[in-house]
Amino acid sequence: MRISVPTEVKNNEYRVALTPSGVHDLVASGHEVFVQSGAGLGSSMPDGEYRDAGATMLDDAAEVWARAELLLKVKEPIASEYGYFRDDLVLFTYLHLAADRALTDRLLADGMTAIAYETVQLAGGGLPLLAPMSEVAGRLAPMVGAHTLMRSSGGRGLLMSGVPGTRPTRVTIIGGGVAGANAAVVAAGMGADVTVFDTKLPRLRYLDDHFQGRVKTAASNPLDLDRAVVDSDLVIGSVLIPGAKAPKLVTNDMVARMRPGSVLVDIAVDQGGCFADTHPTTHDDPTFTVHDTVFYCVANMPGAVPNTSTSALTNATLPYARQIARLGWKDALRADSALAAGLNTVAGQVANTGVALAHGMTQVPVADALA
Repeated sequence: MRISVPTEVKNNEYRVALTPSGVHDLVASGHEVFVQSGAGLGSSMPDGEYRDAGATMLDDAAEVWARAELLLKVKEPIASEYGYFRDDLVLFTYLHLAADRALTDRLLADGMTAIAYETVQLAGGGLPLLAPMSEVAGRLAPMVGAHTLMRSSGGRGLLMSGVPGTRPTRVTIIGGGVAGANAAVVAAGMGADVTVFDTKLPRLRYLDDHFQGRVKTAASNPLDLDRAVVDSDLVIGSVLIPGAKAPKLVTNDMVARMRPGSVLVDIAVDQGGCFADTHPTTHDDPTFTVHDTVFYCVANMPGAVPNTSTSALTNATLPYARQIARLGWKDALRADSALAAGLNTVAGQVANTGVALAHGMTQVPVADALA
């Protein structure tokens, strides 16, 4: 199969969809791999390493897209890339279509087969291709929160750990999944006073056992969450419903009652965010103010640490890419129900329930799409 890897063009997106080691793996299996020149530079992976691994380097993005039967990306295509779409191309990337009507409409209009990393789902509910980036974003969130809490960044002027005789920063994490748990690891390690909210009691029991009392847990309900958010210095939102828009759990009224200079970091911004006032920002201009609080809502947080993120992503995606390349996308999805759950659009139809509900569209069952 002909597999292409273009340079990411989203603002400050330095990741690349495949490491040189991943290229070597696919080439050794008999596939052709085309990589756009400079695609890996932001991740400290130079063209020479890709060339040595067996990739064919191409300068022009249009040619990279045109040669592909399977195109691997990191982030969803932006408007400048829509012209490359065609109905015989399989796109495998993060899509987050529930929060992006324009991209959804264009994929359907061009008949693209689009498989989303974030909706590939194991039988037990795990999200194997979202997990590595959730780990990265979760661990970044307390770090960017700590930086934004500095007075020079518009925050309250708090040190996460405090010092003897002063209180530590109060951190509330909404959602105890992969991202939330990783946020708790770093926030607790920085000496903050951390509380994790979740609706699932088994998950709270796991976190309580894992952290051995270093992190507090709380069953999520509107009243207790309201009190915790208003009393927090840093709130991290990490709630995810696979394929669907994130629920809005932090209201504008709650934010209005927080102390001036408090910080809110929304890891769920790719899926629309779990704060009412969330809107996507970029690494160039990451924050905005709401009622004297500071919101950090960068939509590609892991792009800030691209070497780590690219390696972690390739580790997760390569087995699935190898399967698609070996069997073809239809047989690969028939053989793997987790991968089949990743199918979002095909032949002008929506195949994912969350995306269909978000946009009021009719869903074609995956089984029918593969028939």
